[in-house]
Amino acid sequence: MIKRTMLALVLALGASAPVTAMADQPGPDWMPVEQVKAKLLSSGYTSITKIEADDGHWDGEGIKNGQKMKFELDPKTGEILGEAPH
Repeated sequence: MIKRTMLALVLALGASAPVTAMADQPGPDWMPVEQVKAKLLSSGYTSITKIEADDGHWDGEGIKNGQKMKFELDPKTGEILGEAPH
């Protein structure tokens, strides 16, 4: 009886544990992150605060023209697909 109670407790605690999302991984043919950062800096960003692989593209945040921005980049060319104030 005690074993069943302990098993039920362990299963209940495991089911309620927070789930952490796994970050996506860049593809083998993606532009390296350092080149992406350099391209962003040459396009007017003064600081890159976050960049990660997400849903098939580079996704990140930075400062452009003194404003916090979010951006999405083509993974192979580093071209800006979209950007918006954050």
